[in-house]
Amino acid sequence: MICENKDQLKRECELVLACDGGDVHILDEDRFRKKLIDDLIYTVVFSPDPATKEAAAFLIRRGAAALGIFSSSIQTLYEAMGRKEAAGFTVPAINIRGLTYDVAQAVFRAAIKGKVGPVIFEIARSEIGYTLQRPQEYICAVTAAAVKTGWRGPIFVQGDHFQINAGKFARDAETETQTVKNLIWEAIENGFYNIDIDTSTLVDLSKPDVTEQQRTNFSLAAQLTVMIRDLEPEGITISVGGEIGEVGGKNSTVEELKAFMDGYLSELKKNGEDYKGISKISVQTGTTHGGVPLADGTVAKVKIDFDVLQKLSETSRTDYGLAGAVQHGASTLPDEAFDRFPATGTAEIHLATGFQNMIYDSELFPVELREKIYDHLKAKMKDEWKEGDTQEQFIYKTRKKGFGPFKLEMWHLPADIRDGICAGLERQFAFLFDKLSVNDTRALLDEHVKTVDVPLKMPAALKN
Repeated sequence: MICENKDQLKRECELVLACDGGDVHILDEDRFRKKLIDDLIYTVVFSPDPATKEAAAFLIRRGAAALGIFSSSIQTLYEAMGRKEAAGFTVPAINIRGLTYDVAQAVFRAAIKGKVGPVIFEIARSEIGYTLQRPQEYICAVTAAAVKTGWRGPIFVQGDHFQINAGKFARDAETETQTVKNLIWEAIENGFYNIDIDTSTLVDLSKPDVTEQQRTNFSLAAQLTVMIRDLEPEGITISVGGEIGEVGGKNSTVEELKAFMDGYLSELKKNGEDYKGISKISVQTGTTHGGVPLADGTVAKVKIDFDVLQKLSETSRTDYGLAGAVQHGASTLPDEAFDRFPATGTAEIHLATGFQNMIYDSELFPVELREKIYDHLKAKMKDEWKEGDTQEQFIYKTRKKGFGPFKLEMWHLPADIRDGICAGLERQFAFLFDKLSVNDTRALLDEHVKTVDVPLKMPAALKN
């Protein structure tokens, strides 16, 4: 059910949730998990009334807190990895572009079965735009999925590639920087306690030395880090990531890493001794976001330079106390590649397009809906059809932009279709958790990450 107004929402919550003393109390956990949580998340996503959406979001997050589910920072685990007290695994960071509530449940089910500790849910600045998922909606979908599946403890939600657009920055640096700052504020306000700053788009390889090439990158990264630290809720140290090489560009080097880190830490120190720096560093090792589609729509095999990845990870830990390097654009890699990431000390790996592909290419996905989406892309996105690309290549590159306009149709697919698609995804998540060696890490997570209950202001719609 989608509640269209606050009175309907309150009726749905009767005898299940109670609002008292500015917080939420659970009266019937079974009904909350089995039915009401579905109505609440559908209301957050689809209700026509903003006040009702806001109220439903509050009920999800505070209802989850009553069950011991808290949005958290992975910072303290990454600090332990930097001290080499925790090692031997690579943390998966999963971008969910469509069917977010259902897909997140598949992630949690696989994690619960595998006794997985650290797994990150993330969404990039670009994805927020084309999937029509603002931070509030995304974190509520993940939190609701945790409630639905019986997860307990910390959940990690991350702003991925909160990226400066180089073209817009060149035209108006102040406005583009403020746009990213506004997004950071919105994300933190809604419980994103892990944020990857991406100013690597501003690296200028025409400069004469590596420090000057990285200067704008590390200076702006430091400025944004200071902003994040100043916005942190009490008891939370947000895990911040930096980036030294734009994904899809040339491979990163140890020299670039050192130039970035030395410059970044120097700039950060200018703002005060107490500002904590980044916890990890994203690098380029040969991948491209989304993979490289061939003429028939299949994806070309990409070779990752694991030697570079290992050197960068080790240098980042030994010299700077970081968790290690972060690998982007990895979900379309061949299966046999994934167990190499823990072996090379990779701290975190970002996975997105492969899961999108599994949704669209599932034999259960309705043919009529798929064709409707593809027709929409050919009509509305034709300016993105590059000369020389086949139709298959165009569709592959643009179908990520079908999730936003067709969100209602996808979320309202029959339950058996959504369940079938997500069963396949759950198997893939379980496979990746095994390859990345995060099975049986729940005890390690509980040792290093202590949850913090960040209070939320009760919306006016729930006060009367």
